[in-house]
Amino acid sequence: MRLLPLAPGGPRWDSRRHLPSCGRALLLLLLLLGGCLGVSGMTAGSRRPNVVLLLTDDQDEVLGGMYVPSALCCPSRASILTGKYPHNHHVVNNTLEGNCSSKAWQKIQEPNTFPAILRSMCGYQTFFAGKYLNEYGAPDAGGLEHVPLGWSYWYALEKNSKYYNYTLSINGKARKHGENYSVDYLTDVLANVSLDFLDYKSNSEPFFMMISTPAPHSPWTAAPQYQKTFQNVFAPRNKNFNIHGTNKHWLIRQAKTPMTNSSIQFLDNAFRKRWQTLLSVDDLVEKLVKRLEFTGELNNTYIFYTSDNGYHTGQFSLPIDKRQLYEFDIKVPLLVRGPGIKPNQTSKMLVANIDLGPTILDIAGYSLNKTQMDGMSLLPILTGASNLTWRSDVLVEYQGEGRNVTDPTCPSLSPGVSQCFPDCVCEDAYNNTYACVRTMSALWNLQYCEFDDQEVFVEVYNLTADPDQITNIAKSIDPELLGKMNYRLMMLQSCSGPTCRTPGVFDPGYRFDPRLMFSHHGSIRTRRFSKHLL
Repeated sequence: MRLLPLAPGGPRWDSRRHLPSCGRALLLLLLLLGGCLGVSGMTAGSRRPNVVLLLTDDQDEVLGGMYVPSALCCPSRASILTGKYPHNHHVVNNTLEGNCSSKAWQKIQEPNTFPAILRSMCGYQTFFAGKYLNEYGAPDAGGLEHVPLGWSYWYALEKNSKYYNYTLSINGKARKHGENYSVDYLTDVLANVSLDFLDYKSNSEPFFMMISTPAPHSPWTAAPQYQKTFQNVFAPRNKNFNIHGTNKHWLIRQAKTPMTNSSIQFLDNAFRKRWQTLLSVDDLVEKLVKRLEFTGELNNTYIFYTSDNGYHTGQFSLPIDKRQLYEFDIKVPLLVRGPGIKPNQTSKMLVANIDLGPTILDIAGYSLNKTQMDGMSLLPILTGASNLTWRSDVLVEYQGEGRNVTDPTCPSLSPGVSQCFPDCVCEDAYNNTYACVRTMSALWNLQYCEFDDQEVFVEVYNLTADPDQITNIAKSIDPELLGKMNYRLMMLQSCSGPTCRTPGVFDPGYRFDPRLMFSHHGSIRTRRFSKHLL
């Protein structure tokens, strides 16, 4: 199939040819730098680097990685595209009402995404294939005819992840697929159109590719040749597996402990199937890298592999899902290879997916100062810069989904729950709305979180002593430190652009005035949660 272009409109770094597969694990993400002046060290007349970004769906961190600013698909993907925290791009959940691919998103945010800048300001060819945002293609938001600004080639999935029986927007025209493995299995289709792009693209311009696979998202449909693999693989039995979430937010406390045997069998089977679907992602990565090598592009191409959010399977007796504030839901893999990156390095720097856009623009030579992005460029980390000043904290924020009514199938539960399992264990609620500061420094490894509910519930974890986040130390931690974390959270939740990169609580340049913690009436200030989308 020949491609037709549109009208112009702490990570692990690895330089091996391709990545091992799943249990062989996975992960690859490619970044592109455009705009503009070119990467430092480029010779005169050399072409700017290409970038490939590989994005999986719901893949939790396995190898060391980075943080997401929201543990849900659409807000996290919006952060990747815009380089902004959710309170600045205003995508709060997976619904149109939550600004997921809404007309407001299309009008305000899409023109300022990093692919749009790459195309308009840096002259890159831009290629997208796979899942975009969960409500993409909705009739109330332009349908499949809508093609976001900045994409030269557009192969986008209608709405959420599927493996068969889906519809793609091919440069704005709908194409339906059925359930014939040889021509319809989505991960393979994405591999094929990506290889076609490499065959038919212009050789006079650098390129950026974003390939967004359905794996390992439900319904976890593996390719036929992989459906019997990993039969002896089970979900990890970490210390927080199948235990009660003591002294945690009420949503976590309501989970039934111990889980039923049927729930454990279900989550083990889901874990196994997730690995099976990722084997096709391995195949995609291998084909892509080999084609880049064959065409002579590999040595001038950055490849990044990551995911949109993490996933849990049995931790704190929650069967399966994401959305929670814990490491298993907010930490995702990040692998990178490319020019100037030494092999087999692992960085412990605190990075987030809001850094991907700034990094790709930096690779392309476009100044972050010309954007409204909240993130930072990872390029100095990737290339081993010395004496690097880096952040010590990132913001995580989530707005719960659900309505203030009682679920008729679970009348004993509080109103507003959603994502409920048959045994009335619910994974979300309308007041599962929280914000966290995730802090890492030479001496501290902390997470401080506040909930927007009647309890104004607070959770604090020392991940050096308690990596599984079992013990909430909110009532035992030094009150002065608690106050500083509270104030830092309020500062980050109202930050924008450069103010999101100011010194954290444990940085030498941090300044704290305790008087700012109190209102004129003497009460402690609490973080303000946005009630408006726009």
